[in-house]
Amino acid sequence: MLTASCTSAKEAKDMPTCCNYFIKSAEYRIMFGAKKLSFSYKPQLLTSLAGYSAKAFTSDLIAGFIVGIVALPLAIAFAIASGVGPEAGLFTAIIAGFCISAFGGSTVQIGGPTGAFAVIVYGVVAEFGVAGLATATVMAGILLILLGAFKMGGLVKFIPYTIVTGFTAGIAVTIATGQIGDFLGLSITVFPEGFTKMPGDFVGKIQTYALNIQRVNLYSFIMAAVSLVLLFVWPRFNKRIPGSLIVIILATAASIILKNTAGLETDTIGSRYGEIPSSLPMPKLPDLRLSTIRTLFPTAVSIAVLAAIESLLSAVVADGMTGAKHDSDTELIGQGIANIASPLFGGIPATGAIARTATNIKNGGRTPVAGIIHAITLLLILLFLGKYAVYIPMAALAAVLINVAWNMAGFKAIRALVRGQKSDTCVLTVTFLITVFIDLTVAIEVGLGFAAFFFIKKMCDLSEVQAKRENLTEGVQNTRIAGDNERDEKLDVPDGVMVYEIDGPLFFGTVRKFEVAVTQANLDYKVLVLRMRNTIYLDAGGIQALEQAKASCDKKGVTIVISGIHTQPYLLCEKMGILDKLKRENVCAHIDDAMARAREILNQK
Repeated sequence: MLTASCTSAKEAKDMPTCCNYFIKSAEYRIMFGAKKLSFSYKPQLLTSLAGYSAKAFTSDLIAGFIVGIVALPLAIAFAIASGVGPEAGLFTAIIAGFCISAFGGSTVQIGGPTGAFAVIVYGVVAEFGVAGLATATVMAGILLILLGAFKMGGLVKFIPYTIVTGFTAGIAVTIATGQIGDFLGLSITVFPEGFTKMPGDFVGKIQTYALNIQRVNLYSFIMAAVSLVLLFVWPRFNKRIPGSLIVIILATAASIILKNTAGLETDTIGSRYGEIPSSLPMPKLPDLRLSTIRTLFPTAVSIAVLAAIESLLSAVVADGMTGAKHDSDTELIGQGIANIASPLFGGIPATGAIARTATNIKNGGRTPVAGIIHAITLLLILLFLGKYAVYIPMAALAAVLINVAWNMAGFKAIRALVRGQKSDTCVLTVTFLITVFIDLTVAIEVGLGFAAFFFIKKMCDLSEVQAKRENLTEGVQNTRIAGDNERDEKLDVPDGVMVYEIDGPLFFGTVRKFEVAVTQANLDYKVLVLRMRNTIYLDAGGIQALEQAKASCDKKGVTIVISGIHTQPYLLCEKMGILDKLKRENVCAHIDDAMARAREILNQK
């Protein structure tokens, strides 16, 4: 964004006519932007309650109740996949789910623990423990609030689709990999060298499963396989009642019956984690010492970035389903509040959940009240039915999570991207592999690096520096050049004048083309006209190239004239002092003016 006033009155007068309009527009945007810097925050709940009716409440009540039921098994499953107790998932869905709906910027967003966070949370818990996770989550919440307060919500659009698809697929693979042990009912007692518990990385988990593969529990495997098949076929019969809920109920009933009648045993939540509390814990502040903050700051950034990306993507999907428009900055503030509150009550990081948000919309939810009711529904389940959750088989939860991983893998999107450009396939593959084998945050960083590299290369390929006059020895030439608005124009180029047209941005990636083009023009000309009507961007590399061209031309007694320069290149040239070196009378608004100026120079010489 431009800062302060762009130019003085005298400079504006000296500026080419083609830039005056843009300068006025830029000054207007600056003043407008200054007003936007004032902090304003209004959650969608307040807007939605204006004119709220009994009919709308009934619709939200039904949707919220259904989403609460859907969220129950997912909250428990994601917590277990994250390496924490099942109750942490419920606490998160209740506290964070309420805050995201009450303080966020989307009318239909449903928040809570998600599969994307399971991967990063598992690693944080393994390295820093639950206490470290709580500190990192609070810090991430503060960062999210700052992002929203400084109007950074729109930045998510700069995350390329290929990166989002790649790391989502990588997360899906990681989630599914973490459930193989429970799906097979493995009794894991042997670990790879250097480990005393299940490793957090992909390769370590595969090695652990391989070392314990002979300890498969056939009963658990059959239960998990049947549950997974039921999850895939259930939507064909009923799309309103979630298959995950049906599977959990049926598997729990089967587990209890078969244990009492046939003595068949399988791991359950109770056998592995003990009892689930029937109430919310008292709030507890995390460790916020300076030394702890320094250690966990990179982790907090990872959580904040992932929360911002996933929540805003979910909000965008919701907008497409409802036709509404979310406020991305307010949504980030709501997400920040949720991630500060969640760990205070024993929860884990939370964000907008696309599947639960879609369920809310499909069942009639249209205001944040539905999300609040979803949280209240889960609270009531915790208070009155939470004790029965200990009977849920781990094999059934593994099937639920593998089904979630399958749905979030995005096979259709991957197939479409693979059929497209090789650069997109490369970014997708690199992001996917790094997500699976190294780290999610590193995957995003490297993916952005690759995407930027390919974008720069593409801009270089599209940019051209062409000589528009081939022969300078045959008097006046009539050279046809594609003009504005796709019209052709006849341009009279006198002897002693060379016209170069720069198509595309002149930046560090395309500077070499410019330098080569100018150097190779070993002809006897006295004026070099650089036509920049199609050059909307210039950087420091482009400035240096212009300076080098000026120095080279000075040695040959050649004068440079610039034609049709746009606002951004003009302002940068102004700041860098190039205009004074070229002389302002040699900077023209139109090619006809440049030709007239070239003739003046020829006459003077």
